[in-house]
Amino acid sequence: MAFNIATMLPFFLSFVFLYFIIANGGCELEQKKMFKVQMLQRNHQFGSKGCILPESRKEKGAIVLEMKDRGYCSERKINWNRKLQKQLIFDDLRVRSMQNRIRAKVSGHNSSEQSSEIQIPLASGINLETLNYIVTIGLGNQNMTVIIDTGSDLTWVQCDPCMSCYSQQGPVFNPSNSSSYNSLLCNSSTCQNLQFTTGNTEACESNNPSSCNHTVSYGDGSFTDGELGVEHLSFGGISVSNFVFGCGRNNKGLFGGVSGIMGLGRSNLSMISQTNTTFGGVFSYCLPTTDSGASGSLVIGNESSLFKNLTPIAYTSMVSNPQLSNFYVLNLTGIDVGGVAIQDTSFGNGGILIDSGTVITRLAPSLYNALKAEFLKQFSGYPIAPALSILDTCFNLTGIEEVSIPTLSMHFENNVDLNVDAVGILYMPKDGSQVCLALASLSDENDMAIIGNYQQRNQRVIYDAKQSKIGFAREDCSFI
Repeated sequence: MAFNIATMLPFFLSFVFLYFIIANGGCELEQKKMFKVQMLQRNHQFGSKGCILPESRKEKGAIVLEMKDRGYCSERKINWNRKLQKQLIFDDLRVRSMQNRIRAKVSGHNSSEQSSEIQIPLASGINLETLNYIVTIGLGNQNMTVIIDTGSDLTWVQCDPCMSCYSQQGPVFNPSNSSSYNSLLCNSSTCQNLQFTTGNTEACESNNPSSCNHTVSYGDGSFTDGELGVEHLSFGGISVSNFVFGCGRNNKGLFGGVSGIMGLGRSNLSMISQTNTTFGGVFSYCLPTTDSGASGSLVIGNESSLFKNLTPIAYTSMVSNPQLSNFYVLNLTGIDVGGVAIQDTSFGNGGILIDSGTVITRLAPSLYNALKAEFLKQFSGYPIAPALSILDTCFNLTGIEEVSIPTLSMHFENNVDLNVDAVGILYMPKDGSQVCLALASLSDENDMAIIGNYQQRNQRVIYDAKQSKIGFAREDCSFI
């Protein structure tokens, strides 16, 4: 039988095309996803009674901590409409404060000369009605529930005796009940490191030169003030001696009843740096949705076998920037909306932060407007709804059960993609009458872009500080 090349060529090309699609996970074919509008709504409109503390366990040389959204650990009823609108207001305050601090770092100005909100590393956990994630750790023999934040370096909790403390669920940390707690002296190298990291020049007060003081201020006027101390840190059966943290004696603000903040930044004072010899400077998380009962995990240690990722982990290099060495900075090379590449001159020039404390992703005005225009072109035919705080692209989907949402992909150096989950593309505060594109514009073209936690949900995000890289993989978050 004669072999006819002309006859076989179409079959051969079809095979090659099919192989290419399979090798790339079929992503080229799926540029839109069908999504049920009701999935954006909360399963429960009210918080649970009491707070079941997140759990932790040791597994294969790593520590796995359960993570939950802070809002479901409340003893009072929650008005979700009000909660989510306040969330955006406080998120805007956080981003403004972060931009001010970045400008001070880049310009080389001493942050102590700036306003109080930029004197120290910024942290999240502003209010019960914000979207934060919590874990439970042990300090001495006491359990503390803290908000995780990659934008903060210093871990701190409220301490007794407290001159002024906000309302906290559970006992406040009492150093006098621990035989392993010690205050740090003002002339210690750790105290000097605190001053270098935060720009806080008043760590040593003349009226009490023996103690090392810390002050952490926030964009909404909240703050914590106290002394630096050392204590045994424990989670999942592992104990770390001489862990440096802030013992807050004067604290103001609605931190949602948690004990304080866990700093996961890159300075020497962060929890990751202090546990580097044990866990190698690697941690990862999978942020769950805010549905009642949903939980994710914070894994401390380099043990990828514990992940439940649905796609292979792909790593991109962190951008080396000495002026922003405390932050996790990536090189954004492109963004696709529904498979259409957005055109912008900023791509490939570095400069986008990834942050667990910021909620909504922020982009430079020109880039955001280009993305918004393409999204509106593909997500058309729906009535326009009023803007919601910083979210200016909203729709009225009342009576609509299912919509086709354009996919959203962020591209980074080394051909790494972050394919945003469908639940991270649209934002709905109450019902289908106001559903918004879950991204926002920065105030200025020169502001630093930020990837918020809303766009990181249902992703395994791996931070490897030692090798200066960050990995992404798709994962349906759960603790078990």
